Amino acid sequence: MAEPIIPEAPPATGTPRLRFVVQKHWARNLHYDFRLEIGTALVSWAVPKGPSKDPEVKRLAIRVDDHPLDYLLFEGSLPEGDYGAGEVIVWDYGEFAVVGPGEQDAAGALNDGVVRFTLYGRKLRGQWTIIKTRMGQGKRENWLLQKMRDEFAQAGYDPETEPASALSGNVPRSPR
Repeated sequence: MAEPIIPEAPPATGTPRLRFVVQKHWARNLHYDFRLEIGTALVSWAVPKGPSKDPEVKRLAIRVDDHPLDYLLFEGSLPEGDYGAGEVIVWDYGEFAVVGPGEQDAAGALNDGVVRFTLYGRKLRGQWTIIKTRMGQGKRENWLLQKMRDEFAQAGYDPETEPASALSGNVPRSPR
């Protein structure tokens, strides 16, 4: 199977663009897995309500285990008994570039707890930020994912209004 074409992005301006994916995942609970290619892994967060294009909305993003790069465009079913068992689709994918002071690299920004980036996806475009919080202080790190005000912002946006996979066009029904 040929690798899908990444949606068009403007020419690079010295800052390397990396890949991202948002996978819609029906596991114990429906959530969206937001993944950024940083180094040799997909750094990952579970976003229970999915990303919002509304800059007034901050979404909880729970840091989960990094995934291998070959998981980038995975769609399918994870069998019962496996970690994350359930249906997965590629809700969105594309490239991203870190932006901000000195156009810091993605690994450095992640380590600092604030990653500002531009997404060049099929559904998600424009400026975003993900910020580590002190909430929870439990087993997992809690972060906040937020769309910044730009021409791609959309007040009142709900990701469920775009249910289809950006990769296959599939719209799986919830297994529950």
